[in-house]
Amino acid sequence: MTKGVRTLRLEAPVSSKDHVRGSPLAKVTLVGYGDFTCPDCAKAYRAVKKIQAQMGSRLRYVFRSFAAPRDEKSEATAEAAESAGAQGKFWEIHDRMFEDQSASSRLALEKQAKAVGLDAGEFRRDMRGHVHLARVRAVREAGTRSGVRHVPTFFINSLQHESAFGLATLLPAIQAAAGG
Repeated sequence: MTKGVRTLRLEAPVSSKDHVRGSPLAKVTLVGYGDFTCPDCAKAYRAVKKIQAQMGSRLRYVFRSFAAPRDEKSEATAEAAESAGAQGKFWEIHDRMFEDQSASSRLALEKQAKAVGLDAGEFRRDMRGHVHLARVRAVREAGTRSGVRHVPTFFINSLQHESAFGLATLLPAIQAAAGG
């Protein structure tokens, strides 16, 4: 077993429904559960960006929203990300929301959507009708079944990473999983 990884396993394997950066042939798959309104998740986002730059094609990254239950802003940002994903712009809005976490009101989310080139009418309809809320909640439930209790939480090749989420602990664990 790799240091910093415990035996909690990812219950929901990576699928075509996930938001993925990187090749399915990468040596390491990092699955991150996060909340767009969480300051620690924004710090983890910055660490993951650095890790992706260092690991290159050896790393595949999957992000799954773990919206806080009964938290309107948390669920709204996750819904916005899913709406963007439906229009092929998940990663663009993902990055913008972590870079500016003050943008969690409905109006601010609409501005984010416009900034990344989403169809504004479709985005508004999705948000008003909570079109993606069931998916947001299903992803959260799958995370809970995998042992996610807080965010950010990471899984390295399907095993939960138990150490801190920063660059100093996450990068060595990923490098070890990649074979050095």
